[in-house]
Amino acid sequence: MSDKNTADSYAEEDFIADLVTVIDEEGIEHSFEELDRIETDEGKFIALLPIYDEAEDILSESGELIVLQVNEEEGEIYLEPIEEDELFSKVGNIFEERLQDIFEFEDNDGE
Repeated sequence: MSDKNTADSYAEEDFIADLVTVIDEEGIEHSFEELDRIETDEGKFIALLPIYDEAEDILSESGELIVLQVNEEEGEIYLEPIEEDELFSKVGNIFEERLQDIFEFEDNDGE
């Protein structure tokens, strides 16, 4: 029986999600699961997946990967949208390549 408890504890440690809470400009908290982070010559970036409180929200939302730039100012960390389209595409492609074994990505080039 102690083997089962050890296995359960080990499994729980391996699959603990990294959760990120973001407070938007209106003071509303949003929760995300951190999927990946990278650092390039252009900066630091993070890939997040929204966490929903209600099952209905999970079904109605697109499950879109959110890619943000990580900036630090006076010891505070800020997650900000990537303003430049070319940089956003470059970073988005890196995350898609790194996460392709876990997620299916749709090609949105035609939109």
